[in-house]
Amino acid sequence: MVRHGQSTANAAYAEAERTGSTEPLPGRGADVPLSGLGRTQAQALGGWLAGLAGDDGGPGPDLVVCSPYVRARQTWEVMAGQPGAAPPPLLVDERLRDREMGVFEMHPPAALRARAPEEAARRARTGDWFYRPPGGEALADVVLRVRDFVGELDRVAPGRRVLLVAHDAIAVAVRLVCAGLGATAPDRLPPVPNASVSRWDNDGQRLRQARWGDTTHLEQPGATGSPAPATPAP
Repeated sequence: MVRHGQSTANAAYAEAERTGSTEPLPGRGADVPLSGLGRTQAQALGGWLAGLAGDDGGPGPDLVVCSPYVRARQTWEVMAGQPGAAPPPLLVDERLRDREMGVFEMHPPAALRARAPEEAARRARTGDWFYRPPGGEALADVVLRVRDFVGELDRVAPGRRVLLVAHDAIAVAVRLVCAGLGATAPDRLPPVPNASVSRWDNDGQRLRQARWGDTTHLEQPGATGSPAPATPAP
């Protein structure tokens, strides 16, 4: 699984935290594009994809399933367009969309604290696994749709190597789903940097985590960026 490259909202959220801005961002979360750095990161992901056979000792993915959001679609388009890439078939699935924040869509944390302090306190008290903003989703809700997606994927593409291109909330949800029956949500959300790669291998019984949030492919001039925040953001 790949998290999309840095988006313009990721950059704006980081700047808002630096300056203390309490203004929400304009537009819809689904329409947020990649930043210039995000496109550079996606190019590095394309190089990783082209060299995947040598890196993992096996063929690259034979199916890609992408979030419908612009930043994820752009990440895949840049990846697939890099020299040496041999893009597999692409599907877009609504269940891989980012966590929905309802009335607080496009609100950096400082904006939420300033404009709805009671909600910010409830979020801090409840935790992101179970905090559901008005009109939005808790991470527990995201896990439900991701579990449905993974179950269907297992039925329609058994034994296939699949690449997901989506969001940090989806990566965290996949991690919990693949941990299996009885798995509990971690106390702290594991960071999922922009343009990072996580991987699960089939051991014949279940999918077991082999990599998490790996960014070694970004270790080249111009391709690095700040790690993603622990809480999901566009």
